[in-house]
Amino acid sequence: MALLEFKLPDIGEGIAEGEIVKWLVKAGDAVKEHQAVVEVMTDKATVEIPAPAAGTIRELRAQPGQVVPIGSVIFALETGAAVKAPASHGAHAAPAAPAKP
Repeated sequence: MALLEFKLPDIGEGIAEGEIVKWLVKAGDAVKEHQAVVEVMTDKATVEIPAPAAGTIRELRAQPGQVVPIGSVIFALETGAAVKAPASHGAHAAPAAPAKP
């Protein structure tokens, strides 16, 4: 199991910071890759930030209403077997290919 410290990504258009509007998850929740985990408001819009991988949220490091600079760690995600599952699932599909010829 690995602990991933997720940093607020560069949202684009010269945005230097974002305000945490609402967490869509809480510590202990299991998330899927690309699942929205937090709403962040910038000068231009409110955007949902997705999880970079499947895993379990271990810690939320910013509070609603808090303004955080781009690149700041906003949550910790523990990744593990759930991240590796698609790779092993793909391995099960490989034996089907030799069955064609």
